[in-house]
Amino acid sequence: MPEQNSQTTPANKIRIITQVVTKALKLWLRAQVSQISELEVEIKTSDRELLSGRIPLVSIFATHAVYQGLLITKIQLTAENIQINIGSVLKGKPLRLLETVPVVGDLIVDEKDLNASLSSHLLSTALSDLLVKVLPTHFSESQPINWQEIILDNNQIILRGLRVTNSETTPLEICLGLRLINGHELQLAHIKIKSHQQDVLDDNHEYNVDLGSDVDIQELTLIPGKLVCRGGIKINP
Repeated sequence: MPEQNSQTTPANKIRIITQVVTKALKLWLRAQVSQISELEVEIKTSDRELLSGRIPLVSIFATHAVYQGLLITKIQLTAENIQINIGSVLKGKPLRLLETVPVVGDLIVDEKDLNASLSSHLLSTALSDLLVKVLPTHFSESQPINWQEIILDNNQIILRGLRVTNSETTPLEICLGLRLINGHELQLAHIKIKSHQQDVLDDNHEYNVDLGSDVDIQELTLIPGKLVCRGGIKINP
């Protein structure tokens, strides 16, 4: 009987390297979040590109990922032209990005997951900072709001919370119309504030919020019970 060739072929070596890099990338992604339910990673690259530390395309799919306390229902991303520390990865060390990576994809957040995130410092602070910036005469940093509920409607967000002033707690309901102006700017309009079921503010002015040059949102949709976002962001090393 002819002897079986037990030698590792170049193709097998590349497959092994691809498996190592995929595993390292998954570990890196899991390190960015505190919890994740499902994670799929697909690497598309040639032998030469992979061995040089360049990955032309990576597809990522994840569900119920928790980032800094913010629960993301579903996310599907594509990243291109990724430069990694391939030499260190092949020695068993953690993957590290060497250059800024542009990422594009779709993100879905259900209303129930958004409400489950209200206790997170990231979301609660972002909501409070937004109101202080847009409506400084009605909100201040010295009067924190304990957020209770978020309701997603058609192009509208309803926020319910309790404002603490000295020893008094005041219930608030804030309605915000939301739309996308361009890739990095949102517009808030038709702002209404109620307290004890009484109108405190009915503001028809429009307020623009700049998200920064690293953000490029192509679509932002608010429908009852769900937020859908499509666009891109730059991830820095």
